[in-house]
Amino acid sequence: MRRFHTIVLGLGAMGSAALYHLAKKGVRALGLDRFSPPHPFGSTHGDTRVTRLAIGEGEQYTPLALRSHELWRELERETGKTLLTTNGGLIISSSARTSRTHVENFFQNTLAAARKFGIAHEVLDAQEIRRRFPQFNVADDERGYLEKEAGFLRPEACVAAHLTQAERSGAEIHRNENVLTFHGSATGVSVTTDRGAYAAETLIVAAGAWLPGLIGEQLARHFTVYRQTLFWFDIEGAVAPFLPERCPIFIWELQRRKQGIYGFPAIDGAGGGVKIATEQYEDATSADAVRRNVTADEIRAMYADYVVPYISGVADKCLKAVTCLYTVTPDFGFVIDRHPQCERVLLVSPCSGHGFKHSPAIGEALAELSTGGAARFDLAPFALKRFARTDG
Repeated sequence: MRRFHTIVLGLGAMGSAALYHLAKKGVRALGLDRFSPPHPFGSTHGDTRVTRLAIGEGEQYTPLALRSHELWRELERETGKTLLTTNGGLIISSSARTSRTHVENFFQNTLAAARKFGIAHEVLDAQEIRRRFPQFNVADDERGYLEKEAGFLRPEACVAAHLTQAERSGAEIHRNENVLTFHGSATGVSVTTDRGAYAAETLIVAAGAWLPGLIGEQLARHFTVYRQTLFWFDIEGAVAPFLPERCPIFIWELQRRKQGIYGFPAIDGAGGGVKIATEQYEDATSADAVRRNVTADEIRAMYADYVVPYISGVADKCLKAVTCLYTVTPDFGFVIDRHPQCERVLLVSPCSGHGFKHSPAIGEALAELSTGGAARFDLAPFALKRFARTDG
């Protein structure tokens, strides 16, 4: 049985970042993934991920976002890769909204976080939104929060950069190796895969949508996996209004719709189209059972219901459509905590549809915790014990 100081199970957003920071600390670390990341089977793909600094899901996230932007820039300097683009972010909402983004009062929470942490922003009325961003068909009673330092990340490039630098710093990575079980005790942790067995002082479980299948029913009930669909539609007419320098990332809490939408500029020019998506939390699935193809009916419905009424200049031609998985907790919050039965096992599930942007800061925190240090952030809001009141 080969021994390591720390094993990281799952090398998506959080796992790759944790492995990178462990390797930078000189820790003997092993990373395991059932696929070869970055891959399109979990939650870390699709060309872009939103990043924003004032976090409407709760002010406890803003310090993570601020630190993550610093760490993304450090990783860019190390690798020479472009990972983070800050082209601005626009959040649109109104008192008449019928959809919500993850939590109640998302727009107001975002504004409060911006004010508390001194994040540069503007509040725009509908007339000003139309003047600056005529592609958005806002209603008269809608308003916008515009954040200068928001933007998008390239998730596949980010994961690849973390893993490349981790290996350069001495980490060992086993791709296409499926973890079957793990066991923790007071003295260490063992991990059994379809190719071997390993021992370590600590284990970080960052398995995303596969997490519920690894942690037992008692803990798994706090996590629900939902299939999401992502669409890239062609541009009708001039591409200029959709280029990053003129089009921010956007999140829109819609009126008269159960779901909101979010989207991105044409990051690869006219040929790549614009990515627009919504979120659904009604039909649960699993990482192994999910239907991964997107049907023609789903494409037609997305365009008719969520694109053409709200965004001008987007054609009905879908250039690409893929699925993605959200692993969601009851309060849409993260879980970053030690396993209740073994302190040597760290569980990390900062998913719920808003986790990727925070991965460098969380990876840094996990590296500290797994080596006996202290995280620079207060992680108490992400503890499992907050679900105790729902355990019956």
